[in-house]
Amino acid sequence: MLTVWAYGMVIVFMTLIMTRRLSPLTALILVPTVVGGLAGFTGELGGMMVQGITRLAPTGVMLLFAILYFAVMIDAGLFAPFVRRLVTVVHGDPVRVAVGTAVLALLVSLDGDGSTTYMITTAAMLPLYRALGMQPLVLACVTMLASGVMNILPWGGPTARAASALGVDVDAVFIPMVPVMATGIVWTLFVAYQLGMGERRRLATGDTGADGALPAASGPTGPDAAAGAWAGSTGDAAHSGRPDRLYVNALLTVALLVALMTGVLPLPVLFMLAYAVAVLINYPALEDQKALLARHAGNALAVVGLIFAAGVFTGILSGTKMVDAMANSVVTLVPPALGPYLAVVTGVLSIPFTFFISNDAFYFGVLPIRAKAGEAYGLTAAEMARASLVGQPVHLLSPLVPSTFLLAGLCGVEFGEHQRFTLRWALLSALVMLLGGVTMLVIPLVGTR
Repeated sequence: MLTVWAYGMVIVFMTLIMTRRLSPLTALILVPTVVGGLAGFTGELGGMMVQGITRLAPTGVMLLFAILYFAVMIDAGLFAPFVRRLVTVVHGDPVRVAVGTAVLALLVSLDGDGSTTYMITTAAMLPLYRALGMQPLVLACVTMLASGVMNILPWGGPTARAASALGVDVDAVFIPMVPVMATGIVWTLFVAYQLGMGERRRLATGDTGADGALPAASGPTGPDAAAGAWAGSTGDAAHSGRPDRLYVNALLTVALLVALMTGVLPLPVLFMLAYAVAVLINYPALEDQKALLARHAGNALAVVGLIFAAGVFTGILSGTKMVDAMANSVVTLVPPALGPYLAVVTGVLSIPFTFFISNDAFYFGVLPIRAKAGEAYGLTAAEMARASLVGQPVHLLSPLVPSTFLLAGLCGVEFGEHQRFTLRWALLSALVMLLGGVTMLVIPLVGTR
């Protein structure tokens, strides 16, 4: 019965937010509370909610101060030279902007942290999207697809989980997956090109798009006009820039990124310290600091509020053992006749089930059982682990992934709208990598016995 309640809760939640009946913030709180109560856990819900919020508290703190740090850098003009140069290079062409977004996101994703990728890519590219009248949904989609492919890196999380869950060396899982990742990268660039072409056609017709973005054709066009529009899009930041501190801010940001990658301190602490130093360097006057907080409080509150609301959702999902019931349902879902094809089946199952349940639940609860069954058909643990990784592009669209709320908030798009726009591309990305893995013999189509 728990399995029914669990799937029912996820389906109701997704339906409500994708049809815009409820906002994600409201749905994350109310849906699990109502379902948990109906399932008979009324007296225990409070403790479950607090546990879930407590687990996500460090993430909430990290995102709060990360948003404020990059707000300081944007207002101070750290990214202004880069954007101006990029405006000149792209010559107002949405195709070049979309492909450039993919390249930047792929490069930044090398650190393995989705939140960092989203913050840096949107900080650099969003002003340019606004300047050209491009839809921010394209930015969110391309950035997330790039992060989904690069999330397979050993330090990204899923590969290490899969390897440790099955007791195999990380290299045995990751190195054969490099060509598959290359396939995913090429696909991401292709999607960026296609979306850029779509934006080029839309802007040529003067269509404002779903989000009401102003078309580039509504005024002067070209690099100069785009640069002017970008300057105007910075709002209050236009009169509070700190061009004289450009190199200091650049050094501080590089030092922060190095510290993030080397893990010298926990991420929340690093961003708190970085924000404190950045705001003192750029806005030492208290009045200026208050003004900066007032400008960016709305964005920070929206993202952090979603994180803590997600804590309610995950706390109830875990505390009621619904997540375990969902994991067990995956184990019993595959009929014996598909045994020889378990590697491919596992790859297919990783697409929806890493969306509905957490990576931990899938890799530590489902994968070991699937891998044990695969042994009877000559499928090695490493092969099963590789197959389990292809669902990551879809996983990142899950409401259980806090960084996805950050991406939607930074791009200024509704979470459900982002899901609707990106889902088909994410599904295709996962299927392309699965097909690439099978074609390259990294993921066996059938067992050896």
